[in-house]
Amino acid sequence: MNIILLSGGSGKRLWPLSNETRSKQFLKLLKSSDGKIESMIQRVYRQIKEASIDADIVVATGKYQLDLIKSQIGNNVDIVLEPERRDTFPAIALSCAYLAYVKNMSMDEVVLVLPVDPYTESDYFMALIKMEKAVLNGKAKMALMGIKPTYPSDKYGYIIPGKTGDFIEGFLEKPSEEYASKLIGDGAMWNGGVFAFKLGYLIDIIKKYIDFNSFKEIERQYADLPMTSFDYEVVEKEKSITMIEYRGAWRDLGTWNTLTEVMDCNSLGNVILADSCCNTHVINELDIPVAVLGAYNMVVAASPDGILISDKKESSCLKAYVENIRQRPMYEERRWGEYKVLDNVVYQDGMSALTKSLTIKAGKSISYQSHAIRDEIWTIVDGTGEVITDGHIRNIKRGDVVYISKGQKHAIRAVSDLSVIEVQIGNELVESDIERYNCNLL
Repeated sequence: MNIILLSGGSGKRLWPLSNETRSKQFLKLLKSSDGKIESMIQRVYRQIKEASIDADIVVATGKYQLDLIKSQIGNNVDIVLEPERRDTFPAIALSCAYLAYVKNMSMDEVVLVLPVDPYTESDYFMALIKMEKAVLNGKAKMALMGIKPTYPSDKYGYIIPGKTGDFIEGFLEKPSEEYASKLIGDGAMWNGGVFAFKLGYLIDIIKKYIDFNSFKEIERQYADLPMTSFDYEVVEKEKSITMIEYRGAWRDLGTWNTLTEVMDCNSLGNVILADSCCNTHVINELDIPVAVLGAYNMVVAASPDGILISDKKESSCLKAYVENIRQRPMYEERRWGEYKVLDNVVYQDGMSALTKSLTIKAGKSISYQSHAIRDEIWTIVDGTGEVITDGHIRNIKRGDVVYISKGQKHAIRAVSDLSVIEVQIGNELVESDIERYNCNLL
């Protein structure tokens, strides 16, 4: 079995914790069975492994999520990077080409595509095996997972079963609650966004749009693929589709209201939550304390990107209020650790100064790189490590200061956990001002 995990989005529904670079699937807010806090992507990856499914996993994502994925689930998973954002059909097409031409999978092997952020239990992953079997035995060209509805919702799409039970009849996107109730009475299921098909099936569809015989060729022609969803481009045009039912727990954790329903504790971080509060959750990523008293049915979330105070039901409307916020992310998790923006100042002469707090994990390193339009100053505040500047290595410890000029090649490696204050100075301070180099000294 080959599993493609779709990891996309630049969520605003869980603002201020989610942002342009840290989508909801990377927020560490859920508790695992051993009591550790984990993210949605860590949870689903762990559940696949614990289900003992013999599967090769590929994560389809964009370049901005690469560091986060490696930081959270390690370097042993295959990652396919979209050259540009173009919706789910191109992303799945590129991943299938990777399986065919890089992993050399047989065209008769079954591919299962699922979102990276479902909140489910173990039976969900057993249903994947049933979907694989349905495609392998030729019952249908494609299998979908139908989620047993727990209430009539106008937030989900519905799969309408066929009269014979072999093939589905069709789909309906986000009907009214009244009509959804009728659909459920007729046996309709929520569309869980899980697809199964043979690899060759999709390769043939891709070749209707572009001519390719290697993964590199489809990468180069990626912009020629239709910018549309997999449902619209493939599923809604296919007649030979069967449905495998899943009747266990399933939630779409797309709002603060639904997310807090599955959290094991009412507070995370430096929080003072009074006993006078009822059904209130507080998440604080700041170093300063947050105190909440007498709050009912509220969610309070604080991060370097902003502060949210909302009634839980109203939190489903959050995106409309914050979608026009345009600011650089104030916190990012990277494969080497994390950083927080402490200060960002533009002076009267146009010069800017950006101050970050960097935490580099022991044994990790920031790549050998240079910047064209900014200088940097690193002040080591804790830990030990090594700095490389233009090929020269020096040991660093608490109290050391490193000056890096425009164009100077540099890297840093942590021997122990390393805390660094970085000050960037220049007329324009952007993350894209970087050129990376190979370095055999790291």
